Amino acid sequence: MELVSALRRAGTAPEAGRETQAGSIVTSPSGTQAVDRAARLLTEVVHSPGSVTFTELAAATGLAKSTTSRLLLALERNGLVRRDDHGRFRPGEVFVRFAWRGGAEAGLAELAQPFLERVGAQTGETINLGVERDGMIEQIAQVDSVYVIGVGNWLGRPVPLHCTALGKVLLAYDAASLPAGRLERPTERTITSRAELQADLATVRELGYAITDSELEPGLVAVAAPVRRDGGTVVAALSVSGPAHRLTPARLPGVAAQCVAQASALSCVLGHRPGEPSHAAGGQAQREGAA
Repeated sequence: MELVSALRRAGTAPEAGRETQAGSIVTSPSGTQAVDRAARLLTEVVHSPGSVTFTELAAATGLAKSTTSRLLLALERNGLVRRDDHGRFRPGEVFVRFAWRGGAEAGLAELAQPFLERVGAQTGETINLGVERDGMIEQIAQVDSVYVIGVGNWLGRPVPLHCTALGKVLLAYDAASLPAGRLERPTERTITSRAELQADLATVRELGYAITDSELEPGLVAVAAPVRRDGGTVVAALSVSGPAHRLTPARLPGVAAQCVAQASALSCVLGHRPGEPSHAAGGQAQREGAA
């Protein structure tokens, strides 16, 4: 109803249908045309391989720019389309939430890219999005550091759960499980005691983010925050990583706040609402501690 009202205010709303003696509804030609125009714009956005500009949409549909503008604003207000940081149009939250009903990861990297870019611009460090895959962390999206000395390309490179900030977030919120057997020790600072790791994961849940310092590689510091879908289930983690001489103890709280903010913003797009109960907070950590 809100979309119809918006279209009506724009002068392109479908008119109320009139009922015939037979009981069928006849929709006015102008109303049908308005719906068709909005549908054409929406179809162009959804079927585009990437984001699409206002000019491209107007050209593809053959609509006047004034009509295109009014319809896009109405679609945007109702969550059917959204704009990225460059003003280009993408499918809106309604489509994202529908796609995530089955827990699919398809399109998550593309969806998350603007949020990674924002925290990358804020910190200047390497930004990654990670998910669990076969008992390891797989990083599915990355924004490179602006500095010459960065942390390299981690895309597609599997790393252990227990010694990465991304992995600790997923472990802390039951989005991943530790493999059986002894925990790998890549550095002298890696936590390999399951009881000690349980305590560390409790701290992650208390703070709302994870920090690792030289646990995967000497001199590599990282902070990560959870990305949630509707219902509060954690499905991924967003991280900021860099050398210890830049990510100092004095700087980490601010970086963590920026990381958490963008992870939370991405979570909202996936349907999560702050304050709603979170699913599976720490059950795996308790089981690991009892093992």
